[in-house]
Amino acid sequence: MLFTQNKPTEEVLESLGKEKDIFLLACNGCAEVCETGGEKALSAMKDELEKAGKNVTGTALVDFLCNKLLVATRLARETDKIKQSDSILVLTCGIGVQAVAKVVDKVVHPADNTVSLGGLQGLWPADERCEACGDCALDYTGGICPITFCAKHLLNGPCGGAQDGKCEVDSEKDCGWQLIYERLEKVGRLENLKKIYKPRDHSKMLPSEDLRKTSFYDLEK
Repeated sequence: MLFTQNKPTEEVLESLGKEKDIFLLACNGCAEVCETGGEKALSAMKDELEKAGKNVTGTALVDFLCNKLLVATRLARETDKIKQSDSILVLTCGIGVQAVAKVVDKVVHPADNTVSLGGLQGLWPADERCEACGDCALDYTGGICPITFCAKHLLNGPCGGAQDGKCEVDSEKDCGWQLIYERLEKVGRLENLKKIYKPRDHSKMLPSEDLRKTSFYDLEK
């Protein structure tokens, strides 16, 4: 299980910027258990967005947003609403955000951060991974994680060793930043590459003192 925590509302609104029409999507699995997904969190986020003057074009719940087949099947019913939206705001872990970005050609924003509780994560058969860095930047990189898809964990573009779209460390592997570029180009957000992303604050990976006092943390010991 990946443990998720809400991003501050002001951070979510800043990431949405001038986008007006937002589709809301929430996970009804792990994130619901963490109270950052599910119906309750979805309703609360809808209220926050509407208070900020945003138009929520639609909402949807998926039992496990990490399952791309489930996501694609569920969102097929929402095609018209999603087309009318500037972006999708997703209440889930980093894997769920990446899964949504993989099946929908739309800007995807994370509403949650994923933190580590220690122990082992469950096995995951697809390419998407989450290192629970506690500061999700997936909207900046088009829904492709620069930490898990880049062998050097670079946050501001590819290294000098990338050649012909392949990774310097493993020439059979696609360069993570090549994939990010192609994705940003596809959703019309290449301007994101002009931003300088702040260095990682590794302390955010650790659970807060309050979280360490809960049963969630005890279960992972």
